[in-house]
Amino acid sequence: KRGKFVVPAERVDADLRQDCSQFNPEDVPPAAFGMMERHPGNRLVNHLMQYCVLTYNCPAARNLALGRWEMPLPTSSACNSKCYGCISLQPQGGFHESQYRLDFTPSVEEILEIAIPHLEEAPSAVASFGQGCEGEPLSQAELLEETIRKIREKTRRGTINLNTNASKPAVIRKLFRAGLDSIRVSLNSSLEQRYNRYYRPANYTFQDVIESLRIARQEEKWSSINYLVFPGITDDEEELRHLLEMAFETGLSMIQWRNLNIDPEAYLELLDEDPDRPT
Repeated sequence: KRGKFVVPAERVDADLRQDCSQFNPEDVPPAAFGMMERHPGNRLVNHLMQYCVLTYNCPAARNLALGRWEMPLPTSSACNSKCYGCISLQPQGGFHESQYRLDFTPSVEEILEIAIPHLEEAPSAVASFGQGCEGEPLSQAELLEETIRKIREKTRRGTINLNTNASKPAVIRKLFRAGLDSIRVSLNSSLEQRYNRYYRPANYTFQDVIESLRIARQEEKWSSINYLVFPGITDDEEELRHLLEMAFETGLSMIQWRNLNIDPEAYLELLDEDPDRPT
């Protein structure tokens, strides 16, 4: 249109911190190499700069290199979900993961070395556990609790966030009481059957996820869902009714709408849904 590319979409998030327009490609690599030079021997810094910034162009990792906004803190190589569309681990013979998963567990010291300065100095500072390059951070519950406590012993500035499948309500409560400020829970559906078919949870249930969101309300903390949208599924009447019920029941703070980028026929087959049913 008028000599420019356009997209049939509506912006649903006003936050600019991960927009491509906010990154000058000439600024990022020197910042990443500079951070590795300042933190020699820190495996977490090396992972975030070498892979997340310079290989995958992760916006959160690039923001860490540039000293601003939300920084990532991957901690876990293990996961208790086997998501059909997992972006960091896929079985052989299927579609390929988009990036490789973290293959070590960082120490408390490695995390504190970058998290505390970022929270103390960065504008609109956020430190987030739970990234696309790792498994489920709740599998490192003791590490997270100790790290969060020690961060808050040093600084009260900024937000400590956890991106999670919310599978362990008791752990979520402990982390809130250690100093965690917010959680963002990934969901493809507000319906248990659809959730189970996509996430394929191990040793937890959909009700555990809902309980974790309730706990956030009880602890007076911020809770949001990373709601993975798929046309014909997300917008049907039953799904929307359950979503509203869940939001009111749990006192949800925010819904972040995100497209579920997946082969549509494969996803409908997985859910065993009729693509021609009226919506």
